[in-house]
Amino acid sequence: MLNKVFLIGRLTRDPEIRFLPSGSQVTSFSVAVNRSYRVNNEWKEETYFFDVEAFGYLAERLGKQLNKGTQILIEGQLRQDRWETAGGDKRTKVKIVADKVSILSPKGEKAEKSEEEPELDIENSIEDFSSDEDVPF
Repeated sequence: MLNKVFLIGRLTRDPEIRFLPSGSQVTSFSVAVNRSYRVNNEWKEETYFFDVEAFGYLAERLGKQLNKGTQILIEGQLRQDRWETAGGDKRTKVKIVADKVSILSPKGEKAEKSEEEPELDIENSIEDFSSDEDVPF
């Protein structure tokens, strides 16, 4: 099976930080991703919004370095949460769980960077989690 996602987008809000009972950090944020396409000879644009979560060390770094408007490259996986409302209705939501995030440009800056400016590359691996209980899926 393959479950891999790559997206480039901008944060729509500042990251939200919370902690699991184990003490491991979870950072959540949303990104807006634009898609341009042509219909006949006219260009159209759509914007999609995706919810993203990061865990452990990656979550700690992202919680400190990201803010609304930052352009990032996300590499991760899709996860489907399922639950039942108090009224008995079944709900689902698909999220992206980030494995790796690269900051492309801070809020308000163009995607091009100068050669002196290094790309921040923040990685996360399963070793960053203290136990399987830290991952809520």
